[in-house]
Amino acid sequence: MTTTGAAQFIDGAWVDADGGGRWDVIDPATEQIVANVPFGGAADVDRAIDAAHRAFPAWRARTPYDRGAILRRAADLMRARAEQLAELTVREAGKPLAEAVGEWRVSADLFEWFAEEGKRVHGYTLPSRVATKRVMVLKEPIGVVGVITAWNFPAYNPARAVAAALAAGCTVVMRPSELTPLSGMAIAAILQEAGLPAGALDLVNGEPAAMGQAMLDHPHLRKISFTGSVGVGKLLMDGASRTMTRLSLELGGNAPVLVLPDANLEAVARGAVAAKFRNAGQVCVSPQRFFVERQHVRAFEEVVVDEVRKTRIGPLISERHRERVEALIASAVSAGATIRTGGVRPAGPGFFLEPTVLGGVGPTMPASAEEIFGPLFAVTAFDQVDAAIDAANRTRYGLAAYVFTNDLPAAMRAYERLDFGMIGINDWSPQATEAPFSGRKDSGMGHESGHEGLLENLETKLVSFGNVAP
Repeated sequence: MTTTGAAQFIDGAWVDADGGGRWDVIDPATEQIVANVPFGGAADVDRAIDAAHRAFPAWRARTPYDRGAILRRAADLMRARAEQLAELTVREAGKPLAEAVGEWRVSADLFEWFAEEGKRVHGYTLPSRVATKRVMVLKEPIGVVGVITAWNFPAYNPARAVAAALAAGCTVVMRPSELTPLSGMAIAAILQEAGLPAGALDLVNGEPAAMGQAMLDHPHLRKISFTGSVGVGKLLMDGASRTMTRLSLELGGNAPVLVLPDANLEAVARGAVAAKFRNAGQVCVSPQRFFVERQHVRAFEEVVVDEVRKTRIGPLISERHRERVEALIASAVSAGATIRTGGVRPAGPGFFLEPTVLGGVGPTMPASAEEIFGPLFAVTAFDQVDAAIDAANRTRYGLAAYVFTNDLPAAMRAYERLDFGMIGINDWSPQATEAPFSGRKDSGMGHESGHEGLLENLETKLVSFGNVAP
């Protein structure tokens, strides 16, 4: 048994892993150990799901107003402690403090939003064509929900899935990334303090494959919400086909940016740098493939390079991830692209990589065709807008896309043809707590955030009364 904090949280108690396994959480900026936490496997998941299953009837029976009051208290605690919580996130994820503070404030927004939106889960009645029948459609919580999240937003990613599921009346088993488990553990502690009953939220940390398989295999787990790689998402889909487990999958992206000729090139270029290098580029909606009209490419790149040389970023999450981004840079250069700035490791500890700008990137190069998820800015020239839109759609991903123009008809033609779930028109942040977050193709299925995110945790039931006196 352990104390509140860096531990697993099962059935209202802070516990060690079954078998006593441990895991070192590493600060990517210093390569030093931040914390040593439990590291379990399938047995821990089974215990957590059993606890969530026992807690489900009572949590479901509470009114949405009661559930919402607990979630609202959690939101208030997050806001009051945002700076303190952010320091924890900085140490495990390496992101700048200001970004971490902002992440916790948005996490609080998510809990507040779903605390209120849960009150608006309602069914409806249908007029029957038979005079002696009455027909109702009800919305009911699906049951126990597994939440598996990525390391790039260790507070926000769990918050949007957990808050929606709890507001809908579901109970939750959360598995944060083993690279960044401390923020998820902090969320569990805050919910406990806010009055969440034992078992309504359970948290496990451990071996990814074993825990994911245990979630798929357990008969009482009805849905998995997953944020992570395409490969793992497809493995979950294969497994879910055996158990009919519902899935919500957010699997990353390869976001194109169309900079049309009438746009303010300097303003777009400076905004692009800020958007691209947020969290060192480790953002699923990060702008990646910049399409600029050929005659303006050089001027655009000059502004970008000037801005990038003044930009400071945090480290990547691990040495392995840094090596992957370096390989993408090397591959592009060997295929004819040029490094305009950056591309080297700064001296000292930490998994840092200088923010990098590549020019002359072809659409088939891995630096364009694959998800970068790192501090690499790639520019491609286009001659005709229609050709640029076609090139933008030439990807297996379909999460976010961006268009910058002052021509309204051109913007409309672009967003109607772009095959992506979220389109930013003159906007680097096409997402919001109150709006659905969704992808297409290999970017996943289902929705997070907004009313749609709540519906992902609900089942539809038809009730038909017969033999009713007319």
